[in-house]
This record gives sequence, structure tokens and C-alpha cells, in this order.
Amino acid sequence: LLNCFLLILPLIVCNLLLIDYLPKSYGPEVFDENIPTIIRFGEGFLRPILFGLPLFMILSLKMRVQRIGFFLYILGLLLYFTSWIVLILYPESTWSTSAVGFMAPAYTTLLFFIGIGLIGRKAFFNFPAISIVYILLSLLFVAAHVAHAYVVFLRL
Repeated sequence: LLNCFLLILPLIVCNLLLIDYLPKSYGPEVFDENIPTIIRFGEGFLRPILFGLPLFMILSLKMRVQRIGFFLYILGLLLYFTSWIVLILYPESTWSTSAVGFMAPAYTTLLFFIGIGLIGRKAFFNFPAISIVYILLSLLFVAAHVAHAYVVFLRL
């Protein structure tokens, strides 16, 4: 039970709790409309890997780098949740209508994904570079995720 998938659960719960309150620009009828295939493919291919791979990563905070990872994970979660709350409560604010504010839920994910990668330095099976692979895949996913949000922002 002590695998890094436990760190994914707050993200899933947050998204499920907040989905009905998001501004209309984040609804599937707007957010998923006319997204370039390469971006859709990148997100669609990498998301299940980033959410599934932590099942095989050992959750441990024994090493200094793992504790740094935990700090980045918590910071990332706080920024991610805060970005959603601001968009929900103040959808017409200068922040929410700016590119930086609108895309915040996309780019803040990088911190908690890197945190998970640093925490889960070892796997339950022989996968010597699981941490590095996870972080590199996170970078690719976040790039696609931010590109997706940017495409939507440009249409608004």
C-alpha cells in the first residue's frame, strides 16, 4: 500500500469535487474543442502513464531528495488547488482572464509531478531510472497540457 499512487489520490479527489464549479471555458464543450491532434495525443497518452506509474513507485521519505520531493509535491498541490479556487471564485478577475492565470492549473502540475518523481526513487521491480523517467514524462505531459490550455485561451 505504500506506493506513490497515494500521492495521486488528492488530485483525483480535487478534480472530482471542483469539476462542476469550473468556469465554462474549462468545460468539455469549450476546453476540448478543436485541439490539435499532437497535443491531444500527448496528453491522452501520457496522462494514464503519469497516473499509473506511481503504483509501482515505492513511497518513502528516508532520503533528503525524497523530502525535497515531498516539499515540491505539497507546494505543487497548494498552488494547483489555489489556482482552481481563484478561477472558480473570481472568473472575471485580471488574473483569471490573463494567460498566466488561465493556464495556472496546467503548469502548476509540474511541481507535484516532479515531487512524486523525487519521492518514488525506487520501484517494486527492477526499474533503475524510474524517477528520471517519471520526471521526463512529466515534463512532456505538462508541455502538452500547457499548450492545450494556451490554445483554449487564445480562442477566448
